[in-house]
Amino acid sequence: MAKKFRDLRTKMSKESQARAHEKAQVMLSELPLAELRQARHLSQEQLAAELDVRQPAVAKIEKKTDMYISTLRRFIEAMGGKLEICAHFPDGDVKINQFEELDNSQPDKIPTN
Repeated sequence: MAKKFRDLRTKMSKESQARAHEKAQVMLSELPLAELRQARHLSQEQLAAELDVRQPAVAKIEKKTDMYISTLRRFIEAMGGKLEICAHFPDGDVKINQFEELDNSQPDKIPTN
């Protein structure tokens, strides 16, 4: 018979529980878009409705490795987040702010095909 994870976890030492929690937090802090959507408990259909596109457009975005920043920003905002771009250097991090106020005269477009 399968054991429940919570039962196994309660048998772990406090140190092991802390390490497991820390590893889980690291894994959750670095996710592809599809996994981020799932972690936010959203379906592709729900996200598509929020973005006013069809579900296949969401699937296509999740598979892309190169896209406009405006598309990524809109995708993240539809999940309830805020996109920030940060450059990491040995002597410190720099938040890139030139993309925060993109020209709103042209609406962001999510590719639909």
